[in-house]
Amino acid sequence: MPNHLVDVVIAAMQNIKANRIIDLDLRNLENSIAEHFIVCHGTSNTHVVSIAEAIEKEAKENIDEIAFRKEGYKNGEWVVLDYSSVIVHVFQEHVREHYNIEELWGDAETTLIEEN
Repeated sequence: MPNHLVDVVIAAMQNIKANRIIDLDLRNLENSIAEHFIVCHGTSNTHVVSIAEAIEKEAKENIDEIAFRKEGYKNGEWVVLDYSSVIVHVFQEHVREHYNIEELWGDAETTLIEEN
């Protein structure tokens, strides 16, 4: 059964032209803090914030999901939307490279999402 929140998040990212979207499936890892990390990056502070806003809007409108915690809107370099089972990371590219979440969670099943 597909995770509808994951699908909605990825579709919102694609619609707003997020770059290098990756789904890190953490369900088979011990002590993971969520089931999925969805990671992407934008081209500017404005783009990062726009991606995050689009995700929030689509999740609320389509499946009535609201992030219970969100951080990073103020500086627009790394926005985190925490939906509990799914945690979304929207970076600027240089910040993404610096923190390298994909490497930190390297044991996760990783899916690179095709660009639209």
